[in-house]
Amino acid sequence: QVQLVASAGGSVQSGGSLRLSCVASGVTSCTRCMAWFRQAPGKEREGVAAIDSDGTTSYADSVKGRFTISQESAKNTLYLQMSSLKPEDTAMYYCAAGPYIVRQWAILRSDNYRYWGQGTQVTVSS
Repeated sequence: QVQLVASAGGSVQSGGSLRLSCVASGVTSCTRCMAWFRQAPGKEREGVAAIDSDGTTSYADSVKGRFTISQESAKNTLYLQMSSLKPEDTAMYYCAAGPYIVRQWAILRSDNYRYWGQGTQVTVSS
C-alpha cells in the first residue's frame, strides 16, 4: 500500500551538487516523517537526514552544512539537496518513511523505519 520511488542518482566530481527526490504513495502514520539513508560497500547503513511532520530536520554530523532535506507535501515528495559533495559521500542512497518512533534519538536509525524506496547510486569522484 505504501510505496516509495526515488529518482536516479548520478555521478559528479568532488565539490559538485546533486538533488535526489523520493515520491511517496499510500498512507503512513506520519506522512511528513521521512528520511534519507545511505550505505557504502562494506559499511553499515547510515542515517543521513530526516524530517518530521513539523518540518524539523535532523542530519548526520558528516553532512551538516552540505545537505538539506526538504519536502513538498502537495506532491508527497521528499528531497535531498547535496552540495559540496565529497568522495566519501559515494554510496547507495535510500529514502524511508513510516518511523515507529519520532524522537531525536531514533529518527536516524534505519530500524526505526518500516517503508523503503529502492536504492539510488550516488558516486562522487575526486
